[in-house]
Amino acid sequence: MSLASDLGRSTDQGAPWLTPESYWPGLTEATGGLDTPVGALHLGALRHNTQDMLRRAQGTPIRVASKSLRVRGVLEAVLALPGYSGVLAYTLAEALWLAETVDDIVVGYPSADTSAIRRLARSPELAGRVTLMVDSIAHLDLIDAVIAPSQRGRIRVCLELDASWNAPVLGHLGVWRSPVHTPEDARALAVAIVSRPGFDLVGLMAYEAQIAGLGDRPAGRPLQGGLNRWVRNRSIEDIGTRRAAAVAAVRQVADLEFVNGGGTGSLESTHADTSVTDIAAGSGFFGGHLFDNYSGFQPAPAAAFALSVVRKPTASTATLLGGGWIASGPPGADRSPRLVWPEGLALVPREMAGEVQSPVTGAAAARLQAGDRVWLRHTKSGELSEHLNEFALVDNGIVVDMLPTYRGEGKAFL
Repeated sequence: MSLASDLGRSTDQGAPWLTPESYWPGLTEATGGLDTPVGALHLGALRHNTQDMLRRAQGTPIRVASKSLRVRGVLEAVLALPGYSGVLAYTLAEALWLAETVDDIVVGYPSADTSAIRRLARSPELAGRVTLMVDSIAHLDLIDAVIAPSQRGRIRVCLELDASWNAPVLGHLGVWRSPVHTPEDARALAVAIVSRPGFDLVGLMAYEAQIAGLGDRPAGRPLQGGLNRWVRNRSIEDIGTRRAAAVAAVRQVADLEFVNGGGTGSLESTHADTSVTDIAAGSGFFGGHLFDNYSGFQPAPAAAFALSVVRKPTASTATLLGGGWIASGPPGADRSPRLVWPEGLALVPREMAGEVQSPVTGAAAARLQAGDRVWLRHTKSGELSEHLNEFALVDNGIVVDMLPTYRGEGKAFL
């Protein structure tokens, strides 16, 4: 049976990840013949997450954010399921590689990769499958400087609308992306694009990071949770109104094929925006521990990694080989891998997770011996794939497949 068929099966087989005392030892036993560091994907948990995201999107197609997977086998299996359509890539080079088998790819960020732009522009097949992101005339100028319109076919482009919220007192909330903030800004850029030879304006994107990427239930921080909920709710109102107006303004100029928005943390609210035709999401498949901080959904820990204990500095501590797989974003403890099994372990505050070693303490550390395995979860989903050549796909207590990551296929896009 294919992975796509497995992911499409019913999820009425229980939720073993809710019983850590069996879930993590089961992964240890299943992967015991593989050397550490070992990455594991639990098929049942991956299936649960895949179907739960469809439930939350309530019929709005989900465009798969490839940066949150970086495993081509999983990406292609998900795209074979009803409800998932198209890819949101993170670099043009990645998009051109994926375009060998995927026919609808939007590059989520503007590209200055001149060789990739040249390759795209000279291939009618690639130009028909890949859409570039732009938010200024400068991006059009850059593409034209690489290869003039007279020497290429037409380039598909998507206009990015800034989805951040300019809050009273607090100011800019969200991420610094596009300078196009108002419906008037969007229409003006759309006019410039459609009047320019060699470009087709086919889409509009607005990623509401301060909604999709902001947990409203951070553990042990109720006041922060209350502030985050206020930001999310006010931002939903703002982008819902502003995006709809921007889409209407741009549609006066161009016949848009798609309007993209959202992320794993905003599937419900982005679905409610009727101007959106597809929602980008990816982190929810693997369930990095960043998403433990949301009240509206709870992804299963489908992806995890195990490291070996290699020494005992004292009777009550143990040292893991490696572990400093720190997630991107504002530096802090929440960007470190989370120790999940054995329970009762903690990183040493003065050392934390390190490039070559990660000492652990706690009641369970005294019982660990050289050669034992400790399971951890990465903060973000796709970044884990940059540290592993492959994932062991585990089902019913055995490894049923080995799935190479981008790294395992010899690709390092960013």
